[in-house]
Amino acid sequence: MKLTALLRFAAPPRKTLAGATVLMLASSAAVLLQPWLAGQVTALIIEGQGQAVLPLLIAWLIVAAGRAALDMCEYYLTGAAGEDMAAALRGRVYERLQALPLGWHQARTPGESLALLTRDADRVGSFITDALLPLLPSGVTFFGAFALMLWIDPLIAMVAAGLLPVYVLAMRGLGRRLRPLARQWNESWAAFYGLAQENIGLLPAIKSFTRETSELGRMAERNASVRRLSRRQIRVHSILSPAVGLMATAGLLLLVWIGSGHVSSGRLDPGQFVSLLLYALLLTRPIADFARVYGQVQQTRGAAERLETLFDQAPETDLGTERFSAPVAGAIRFEAVSYAYPGRPAAVRDISLNIKAGETVALTGPNGAGKSTLAWLLMRFADPDQGRIFIDDVDIRRLRLAELRQQVGLVAQHTLLLNGTVRDNILYAVRGDCPEKEIHNAARTAGAAEFIEALPEGYDTLIGDQGVRLSGGQRQRMALARILLRNPRVVILDEATSMLDPEGEAAFLAAARGLLNSRTVILITHRPGPLEGADRLIHLDGGAIRDPGLDHSNSG
Repeated sequence: MKLTALLRFAAPPRKTLAGATVLMLASSAAVLLQPWLAGQVTALIIEGQGQAVLPLLIAWLIVAAGRAALDMCEYYLTGAAGEDMAAALRGRVYERLQALPLGWHQARTPGESLALLTRDADRVGSFITDALLPLLPSGVTFFGAFALMLWIDPLIAMVAAGLLPVYVLAMRGLGRRLRPLARQWNESWAAFYGLAQENIGLLPAIKSFTRETSELGRMAERNASVRRLSRRQIRVHSILSPAVGLMATAGLLLLVWIGSGHVSSGRLDPGQFVSLLLYALLLTRPIADFARVYGQVQQTRGAAERLETLFDQAPETDLGTERFSAPVAGAIRFEAVSYAYPGRPAAVRDISLNIKAGETVALTGPNGAGKSTLAWLLMRFADPDQGRIFIDDVDIRRLRLAELRQQVGLVAQHTLLLNGTVRDNILYAVRGDCPEKEIHNAARTAGAAEFIEALPEGYDTLIGDQGVRLSGGQRQRMALARILLRNPRVVILDEATSMLDPEGEAAFLAAARGLLNSRTVILITHRPGPLEGADRLIHLDGGAIRDPGLDHSNSG
């Protein structure tokens, strides 16, 4: 993972980081000034000029106070910039996750997406300010200290420079072990996150089948994997920085030994020796910082590679530019349509089908016959491998996705609801405000008004995550009300009444028939109730049409 890619992902606030960089450089200058002051104070004391020490000490205090003020401002700016970058990156990750085709999400667990959105985004977003940016003042301090050492005693400075390759080789040797560990840790964390998210959603099933013990075991195994990899990373980190620091200290002692000889021979005076010793100490801190950052680079690389893979995924194709040129009638035509989900046999094969505007067509057939796949393709959640689909003689691939989906409403068997109020969920289908009367009319048509008005706070009642406080039939009625409020020209009911009892199903169909008669309706069902209101029955099996369609409205 290259730095340019990190910067592209994190979108750093340049002005803030520029200000923080100036503060860091000023702080580094203050750091480099203090050893020189120490040397001057030492020289004055040894020369017996104690009365001249006080002004230097006051100057030293001013420099130290200035450095503290600079560090406080710099810490605030870098911290704020880090949070800004992490927030921006989380936003970009969520935007890309939302833009990817549904098929991409179906091939992964929700935990993998959540790991990208949380830990990976935060790690990459904070890396620049927490690890990368501080390298600049560390580098300034290192090279500044080295230059001043070179000015004071060239031989000692060259010995210090000769030790640098040893430190670099040590960092690379130890840090190389972190990269595969970081990748494994990221994968292990995503698996843990995914299992936790899955089990929380499956709690009713876990309790009903008394699977608590086995699920605890699965979670304990995933948790132990995360802990084991974390401990291995900590072990390498615990060796890396201290080991390099110890080597730097050994090098410092070597420089002290050489410097003491130079003092004895008169090449250095005691004040210069003190300054030289403090500058040598300054060299050890950047070396330790470089070792720490090198380890963080290996950890961040895994997260960055996962994010790079995410951003390299092609978003949902929306190359259409057209809108419907006239009010939508709702005529649908499938022309020799075939489609296979990745890695699976064809779900639909050479389907040709005409549905007239305003017609109600029932698609029947066994599970896996391709009924829901046709609805999937009509909504352009995926594009056919072969063939074309038209609405009012317009190829749906030429339409903007928003334009298409505004006119095609899907009510699926598995109801998806917000953790909000009843009103929030019904209004989710439309943009902006909507008159209260229309909300109530949609609920009444869907047969939901009676139970909604019986709730403690009516339409303002919170229904919980995925409508957990409602029954299955109540959730389906709310989903039906939502799509009726959207008022599309084409309505797809994919087993949408499967959780209603026969009486409730009949009541819904009777109440909705007047509204649906002016629309094109595709009923995907196994149950006989909805078939009674269909104009035509089409039987699918094995991804193909086995019965071209009985005109049910005219049959006996």
